[in-house]
Amino acid sequence: MDPLDNMVWHALHGEHSAFREGSDDACRYDVDVSIFCALPDVVRSEHWDALSALVGPGETASLFRSPIEIPEGWVVEMDLKGVQMIGPRTSTTIDPRIEVMNNDNANEVADLVERAKPGPFRPRTPELGTYLGIREEGELVALAGQRLRADDFVEVSAVCTDERFRGRGLASTLMHAQHALLDADGRRPMLHTSADNVKAISLYESLGYTHRREVQIAVLRAPL
Repeated sequence: MDPLDNMVWHALHGEHSAFREGSDDACRYDVDVSIFCALPDVVRSEHWDALSALVGPGETASLFRSPIEIPEGWVVEMDLKGVQMIGPRTSTTIDPRIEVMNNDNANEVADLVERAKPGPFRPRTPELGTYLGIREEGELVALAGQRLRADDFVEVSAVCTDERFRGRGLASTLMHAQHALLDADGRRPMLHTSADNVKAISLYESLGYTHRREVQIAVLRAPL
């Protein structure tokens, strides 16, 4: 299986191994870092058993990968269709308004994410990669970060803008900056979004992203 088809697993067994909990049968990110769990490329019954033991009976596991058959006994609480898109190889001059976020900005980042709701986010999510932000009158109003990493690809994630400042191209500016950082590092951007998020998909296409495949975003409750 291509690592991009099971990116959480390959990130946790690669550059994000320091954040991994679990075993070679099933694993997950430290719960303060990310909500995602992962199973091997080829999934057998013992892997589902290991995932159940990892999260605990009756607890939830969030999977994010190529579509997978969910066995009997697991309760599907959410099952969404997403799309995976591959970004362009570009470099550009980084807008001087942009600043790199660090631990001193953690509360500001959390506040913006709470307002703009770009998707799953935990207190230590910014540890997964470089986060960039733009301020207006001293207030952090736009954000774009890095999350999953596999092979030469890095996922651009948590792209969001406070609703008061949308329509000014801030998200595009931050994504161009992320592309430049990744290009300088010999990496290539990619991202995920829900299949029905037409507005976001249109933005990403305008930035040179192309569709690669569908992905499954599933929240499952383990058997009791």
